[in-house]
Amino acid sequence: MAVKPLGDRVVIKNCEAEETTKSGLILTSAAKEKPQMAEVLAVGPGGMVDGKEVTMQVKVGQKVIYSKYAGTEVKVDGEEIIIVRQSDILAVVE
Repeated sequence: MAVKPLGDRVVIKNCEAEETTKSGLILTSAAKEKPQMAEVLAVGPGGMVDGKEVTMQVKVGQKVIYSKYAGTEVKVDGEEIIIVRQSDILAVVE
């Protein structure tokens, strides 16, 4: 099933969290911090959103950093994805 975002929404998937510390200690799943870096899976068309013209600045395949509590987490075909507004994306990682 494909998810096609509307308006200024972006579908992202979290990158895997680090499993070891810099000193080599292995972290349990409870000790891992939720990653804020994700890969863009789909981008909405932009256009008029809330009375303002929005042009999309992210592209499919880019890695981005997003706000910690942003978006809606959804499970599609057993895969967890997050749908966020473009304004919740803070930076593109190059």
